[in-house]
Amino acid sequence: MKQIGIIVGVNVKNEEHFSEGMQELIALSDACDIEIVDSLVQNADSINKATYLGKGKLAELSELARAQGAEVVIFNGELTASQIRNIQEVVDTVVLDRTNLILMIFASRAKTREAKLQVEVVRLQYELPRLIGANENLSRQAGGIGGGTGAGGRNKGAGETKLELDKRRVEEKINVMQRELEELITQRLTQRNKRKKNEIKTVALVGYTNAGKSTVMNYMVQQFIGKEEKEVLEKDMLFATLETSVRKIKLKSRKEFLLSDTVGFVSNLPHKLVKAFRSTLEEVCEADLLIHVVDRSNEDYKSQIEVTNDTLTQIGAGHIPVVYAYNKADLIKEEDMLENKEGRLSLDSKEDIVLISAKKGDGMNALIELISKRLYPNEVKTKVLIPYHLGSLIAKINASTNILSSTSKEEGMIYEIECNEQFFQQVETYVIK
Repeated sequence: MKQIGIIVGVNVKNEEHFSEGMQELIALSDACDIEIVDSLVQNADSINKATYLGKGKLAELSELARAQGAEVVIFNGELTASQIRNIQEVVDTVVLDRTNLILMIFASRAKTREAKLQVEVVRLQYELPRLIGANENLSRQAGGIGGGTGAGGRNKGAGETKLELDKRRVEEKINVMQRELEELITQRLTQRNKRKKNEIKTVALVGYTNAGKSTVMNYMVQQFIGKEEKEVLEKDMLFATLETSVRKIKLKSRKEFLLSDTVGFVSNLPHKLVKAFRSTLEEVCEADLLIHVVDRSNEDYKSQIEVTNDTLTQIGAGHIPVVYAYNKADLIKEEDMLENKEGRLSLDSKEDIVLISAKKGDGMNALIELISKRLYPNEVKTKVLIPYHLGSLIAKINASTNILSSTSKEEGMIYEIECNEQFFQQVETYVIK
């Protein structure tokens, strides 16, 4: 059963994208099974350090929560421990902030041991200063209990002892989990190094949460692998995918690459969360090509592109070549269409846009073609005559090249092929014009 909630935001000096941020907060709340029934907005020059909202607005929030029967109020920002405490003294509900909400979603979505550890470490790091803040009053009140003072005249009472014990327990728990994470990261690095040795090209799907990355991944799996168990979770909700899934895609042209589906980004994604998922996102940093999936039907898609690009720069992947897959073309109004007749719009020598509907398969052939061209830019198109006694070379041609045509002649097999420069050197002697 869904909880009833109210979202709260402070629009500081007419902040750009403020309304979009509030709409996104509704979607984040929905992902946590919280039904938003109302909202409260205050226009201000700055955030109130004590209560986030001004005194009058806080009283208004209290009345609104009572009138709507709200069980939780959610602030579109990050609250300090003292702000949460002060708000709760006035508003008799659970108080959450945007960071807390995102952590709750990540915690509910995490399936693998690594993802669970990553989320739990960030949650504890988030709660640690709030644990200290929540106990400050208790420490002061209990300062004289047990007698005596510590170094510098500081009282060592029961409250402070309890606080320090709680703090130490949390810090120890974080350290234990981080050590386990390091072991898992080492295992992931070993797997990645093995793939590098095999010289397989890698492609990573990136983008804003719920842009359709998993739908693109599943289309590729269905077309080139065909095994249902290889498909990834595909659901119309924020952060449906937290774990990085890697699939080997072998195209009909016999070109192959590893395709990885990664966690989606969101505006104001907590820095600690990005840092915690760095090991998972290293799949992105090691990629030869990024497919930036964009929900083109979203009115705020340009801002979502900026958020994703900023996050990619933050994790050290800003230098990797990008292909933009403008997804959900079936939901775009005709007057908003940007593609040309081929379904493609070139921006410059480093960027391309392909308009697609991964759900319906529209434009996916153009995307696959572009991926192939980006990964294998130095393909050589040639015609060769291979004598029949060179069976091993004929086998290599069949296994490693894109055969455009083949003809059987008395003196051998004539192939028209596409291959890389390295393979071309092996067949250059048999080239015919």
